[in-house]
Amino acid sequence: MELKDKVVVVTGAGGGMGKAISEKLLTEGALVVGMDLKEASMKDRNHPQFTAMAIDILNEEAVASAFAEAHEQYGKIDGLVNAIGMAQSASSIEDVSLEFWHQLMNVNVTSLFLTSKEAAKYMKPKQQGSIITIASISAVRPRPGLQAYIASKGAAESFSRALAIELAPHGIRVNTVHPGPTDTGMLGQFAAPGADVDTAKKQIFADSVPMGRLVAPSDIAESISYLVSDRAAMVTGAVLHVDGGRGL
Repeated sequence: MELKDKVVVVTGAGGGMGKAISEKLLTEGALVVGMDLKEASMKDRNHPQFTAMAIDILNEEAVASAFAEAHEQYGKIDGLVNAIGMAQSASSIEDVSLEFWHQLMNVNVTSLFLTSKEAAKYMKPKQQGSIITIASISAVRPRPGLQAYIASKGAAESFSRALAIELAPHGIRVNTVHPGPTDTGMLGQFAAPGADVDTAKKQIFADSVPMGRLVAPSDIAESISYLVSDRAAMVTGAVLHVDGGRGL
């Protein structure tokens, strides 16, 4: 219960890593505000310390209103976990439309700007806080055909490092987690169109991990629990690889 009474906002809480992260934080005693596009995606979190908010994470006014509501409810915001994300199916750059590029960049990068901006507003007066962004090991170990996705995750890392140095004097820590291939519903979306999802998981993704298995959402959740906690009081600007050696 080392996170007892810490108020943590988790975006993308409806499924995959976001769901696992919110559930882990709840077991550690945190008060979790889950934000996702549809409230129904979070209905399974029937927990007295979980608040579900359905918002468009790319709507600046909606994001500001949601953070204001969370702050009004709890009186503080101790942590933000940016777990929302969008995948790219493997394809050559000639086949990537400008519309898709903008959509992916908005989800994977612009959303971080909007949420981090609001979190910092409420963390600065308390002179404490932790902002964590889920990026991807592909930012440092790219694979062919994922150029837009990789660019977005590289931007996410750089943005986090820039915030870390900016917010350090205010006691706010900012870190990045680079997951390796993770066993969530999003994994199959990285396969080339028409490819068998199970085959892609087993033969392409799992085989690329030196430790011999896919990363579990719970593996990511454990790292988030640490970075939110006071155990990581002097950890900022860090990039934590939770990838089973995929980035080596």
